[in-house]
Amino acid sequence: MRYNIVRKMDISNGPGVRVSVFMQGCEFHCKNCFNPETWDFEGGKDFNNDTIDKVLELCDKDYIKGLSILGGEPMHPKNIEATTELAKAFKEKYPNKNIWVWSGFKFDKDLKDKEVMNYIDVLVDGRYSDELHDPTLKWRGSSNQRVIDVQKSLKNNNIIELK
Repeated sequence: MRYNIVRKMDISNGPGVRVSVFMQGCEFHCKNCFNPETWDFEGGKDFNNDTIDKVLELCDKDYIKGLSILGGEPMHPKNIEATTELAKAFKEKYPNKNIWVWSGFKFDKDLKDKEVMNYIDVLVDGRYSDELHDPTLKWRGSSNQRVIDVQKSLKNNNIIELK
């Protein structure tokens, strides 16, 4: 498992100041992807316990509102184990901070039964579609993507989108 970069102060991927981890590897290759350097599963750096420790340390500041996990594709079968480990460790240490994840996979079709969903607060799901690009949308690049309140959706067994 690999990651591309850790941003210690990110204000564009979720609300407030956040730590963001960009996982390495994606098979979707969306047209005009904003992160094509993350497509190669062999690129980036090794993701291990030291990576998790580094991310948790960066999140230990009061002004950090949460953790964002992007890609690449954090929910790809080659990455989901690392994403789960990171999300679980984060929630155990910071239960009052939130986790946002971006994935081309769909919540209801691909992800709702995965362990990682127990730790995620918000999921932006669906592949980016250049034809549906809309720069006025908050937290997503195209109108087919959904911003999902994961915990409410799991509890209600129905997709609850953030407004």
